Amino acid sequence: MTLTERRWRGGLTIILALYGLWCGLTPDRFHLPDAIDLPIHETGHIVFGWGSEVLVALGGTLFQLIVPLAFVIYFWRRKDLHASSVALWWVGQNCFNIARYIADARAQELPLVGGGEHDWTFLLSTWRLLPQDQTLAHNVSGIGWLLIGISTWLGWFALANADKALLAFPHQEPTR
Repeated sequence: MTLTERRWRGGLTIILALYGLWCGLTPDRFHLPDAIDLPIHETGHIVFGWGSEVLVALGGTLFQLIVPLAFVIYFWRRKDLHASSVALWWVGQNCFNIARYIADARAQELPLVGGGEHDWTFLLSTWRLLPQDQTLAHNVSGIGWLLIGISTWLGWFALANADKALLAFPHQEPTR
């Protein structure tokens, strides 16, 4: 990894840590990744449309997590831990959006795309957990904070150990 690439990736890690902090502290505001996350969420309902009503409702949230997790796995398998940390950050950021949606289950104040039924109102009612919407949202948000922290640590760890990783996997060309 060149010094320029290391600096660029280090800067990205700092930006993502700060932006993740802002996303977590201001879940009611629009954040740039939301423009990607919402279409992925809505696509999840279509992808899981073959399943039960519960699976279809849960499909949006599942896909919202599956897509960035697929990138985590892809980069991890390529031994690019820093890129994997960026994708893990995206999973954590998604948890903040999911938590906001869960927290709205009883109030149902969030505008829904195309109207329709509130996924988490339906799911929590079905599972008889609707009164716990705030607690569940708090827990999901906590997972988001944890993932943002882990992704930041992993990003720094990957940069600090980039040369060692190349020694450990000498048969592989470094990713660029």
